[in-house]
Amino acid sequence: MHQVAKPEVLLDQFLVCGLGSLGQHCVVALKEFEVSVIAIDKKLPEDWESGHIPDLLDNLLIGDCRQLNVLEQAKIQQCRAAIIVTSNEQVNAETALAVRKLNPKTRLVIRSSKKNLNELLNEHLGNFVAFEPTHLADPAFALAALGTETIGLFNLEKQWLQVVKRTLSATDHWCNNRLLYEFNTHNRRILYHTSGAAGTFQSFYEWEPDARLMPGDTIVYIEVTKPTTADSNKLIRNTRYNPWRLLTSLKRLNWVTINQQVTEYWRKSDDNQFKRVGIICGIIVGFLLPLGTVLYQLNYPKISLIDAFLTSAMLLLGGFGDLFGGFNLTVPVPLWLRFISLGMTIVGTILVGILYSFLTERLLAAKFQLSKRRPPIPQKDHVVLVGLGEIGQGIAEILQQFKQPFVGINLNTDFDMAILPEMPLITGSPKGCLSKANLKTAKSVVVVSDDEMLNLEISLMADDANPKSNLVIRTIRQALSDSLAELLPNAQVVCVYAVAAEAFAGAAFGENIINLFRIYHKTILVTEYQIEAGDTLNGLLLSEVAYGYGVIPILYQKETEMPKLMPSEDTRLTVGDRMVVLATSDGLQRIEQGGSSITPKSWQVQVARALTEEAKFEGANVLARIAGCSLNTARNLMKNLPATLHSPLYKHQAQRLVMELRKAQVIATCFR
Repeated sequence: MHQVAKPEVLLDQFLVCGLGSLGQHCVVALKEFEVSVIAIDKKLPEDWESGHIPDLLDNLLIGDCRQLNVLEQAKIQQCRAAIIVTSNEQVNAETALAVRKLNPKTRLVIRSSKKNLNELLNEHLGNFVAFEPTHLADPAFALAALGTETIGLFNLEKQWLQVVKRTLSATDHWCNNRLLYEFNTHNRRILYHTSGAAGTFQSFYEWEPDARLMPGDTIVYIEVTKPTTADSNKLIRNTRYNPWRLLTSLKRLNWVTINQQVTEYWRKSDDNQFKRVGIICGIIVGFLLPLGTVLYQLNYPKISLIDAFLTSAMLLLGGFGDLFGGFNLTVPVPLWLRFISLGMTIVGTILVGILYSFLTERLLAAKFQLSKRRPPIPQKDHVVLVGLGEIGQGIAEILQQFKQPFVGINLNTDFDMAILPEMPLITGSPKGCLSKANLKTAKSVVVVSDDEMLNLEISLMADDANPKSNLVIRTIRQALSDSLAELLPNAQVVCVYAVAAEAFAGAAFGENIINLFRIYHKTILVTEYQIEAGDTLNGLLLSEVAYGYGVIPILYQKETEMPKLMPSEDTRLTVGDRMVVLATSDGLQRIEQGGSSITPKSWQVQVARALTEEAKFEGANVLARIAGCSLNTARNLMKNLPATLHSPLYKHQAQRLVMELRKAQVIATCFR
């Protein structure tokens, strides 16, 4: 009996389930990779993000994407990946199960916020990844709101990496100091350089390695940085007790440091009036109790010290009547001591009342879950966060981690007041809230409500009130994003679904999207690759991957070794290696297409002469290491100087080779 062969999975056909705003952006992102895209939706979309999106689809099916017959009509057995992004998470999960039933190899990329369910689906379905699009853009909004030089921050192999955009002043020690390529170190990589503060980013390696940084230049780089304050505290808590460290700390104590620490503690306790009252009460009791003990011990030497102490304690607890209740005293008590005892009783009664009120407040708060009073609204240099939905809450948590003063504005009457209790909060109408938020002295205004028209209204009001503030606006539709960018050129307009779609599209090709950030409105994806047999990256130097495909390798790991951050460009990839790169969607597309899209090498290196015999030996090693040629070829070239290296190189690769040869006392030049 003749057995029908199963169709092979095509590498250029992708399925998008759900043509809402996110689904349409996914179609656009996928078509940048020049692949075939099929879409399924229950009905024809009423609003298209762009009029040309229907033309991008190779096929559009109207039906329920959970139905097996609909998936078969979409040729799911020939699809490399299915991006399932309907607005209903239950539909997304059911569709993933149906797709896996028909095709066990298809890559599944779904929209879901159910973390535990996602882990279970990944375990049982395999080749599966899930994202929540609203959370993908949280770091981008938060970093834009901070208004600092840091534009990206993520953790890789328990190391924090930050992306910094820095505009240099005349007093900056980087100015007129070294050549630009020298700033590429074992923990830093240059991403972008422009001779002015304003610029547009298109791709990496647009900078000249032999340029010098001048005042007014802007440089963007990624570097390994220290852990956050929370991580540092955790490390301190996990550190074992060291008596020598304690003795060292005690030796450093003096009146100035003690005064500073007391002042700082008192300032921190200012947000809790009961804490301050408790401190004052403790000081008073600590003074009166020994004072009464000493006075009674001095006036009545025959009583014991413990009796004197108990007498003072009884007076502080309101026992004046018990001690002096009658007029016929067996032991004469001086009048002045009676008045002191009366004063102690009065003070003690007040303290006991305060103690009772404190305990009552605590018990009521625990029983009825009374909300604590929120912190006051910051006066200046703060962030005004408008909209406290899922995105707003995510941004608020990041701002709290950075210890950035901010105030949240809630325009939703259904808001749970127990959320983010440590956040200053204003509720009411937009106009009234903005007037209370000290908008004129704010550092940044972040507008991220779910209503685009409301975001537009508030953004215009904020720009009128404080045109110097750092304005960050959330949009859903790309058309509004483009219009706002023209209307408010200084604002940072972030279309959530456009940013998220690039991550969804990248993940559809089987790559692991670890994080993302933005440089001059361009999304950069932190992407992980595993080198497999037959991979187009196999056998390439990291320099060839970097310059040929326009990406930045930031991590390299051999199968049996520890990972290396900011690896050497002279490392050659082999099967089993792991690599993490920074890439634009264009870079991912070129890697996906393989050798046909790699940038051709067009630079030559001519070696003129070596100053010493030892320089010839070292020069050959440098040639073999950077150019990737064999050591015999390099040594033969150094024996027949002057000579030109036959293997062409990339511009940055050739320039680095010339500079490294110069260090080895070999004179060389590069040309095109």
